[in-house]
Amino acid sequence: EVQLVESGGGLVQPGGSLRLSCAASGFTFGNFDMSWVRRAPGKGPEWVSSITAAGSGTSYADSVKGRFTISRDNAKNTLYLQMSSLRTADTAVYFCAQGWNSYDVRGQGTQVTVSS
Repeated sequence: EVQLVESGGGLVQPGGSLRLSCAASGFTFGNFDMSWVRRAPGKGPEWVSSITAAGSGTSYADSVKGRFTISRDNAKNTLYLQMSSLRTADTAVYFCAQGWNSYDVRGQGTQVTVSS
């Protein structure tokens, strides 16, 4: 069974930084592209970023480009999202997903709140 467990969210001031983690199990993590997706209050899901299976290729939504960095550690079966220069508009529940440009979320997500 595919399991994806997100962590690392919290309350941060505008301009601050957070690093999210996603612990994967139940599949061969290193064989799959992975993505981050977020859902802001009252809005539909928004794709944030994707990374190839080997970590050599990445892609970002225009809204986060230059501020967020996706990475992975295949030895630890873990996906990361380093977020900096956070804005109030980044407030959302963040999920990891299996696949490229994927919305196939399985976990509960982690809440990120950007507020002064």
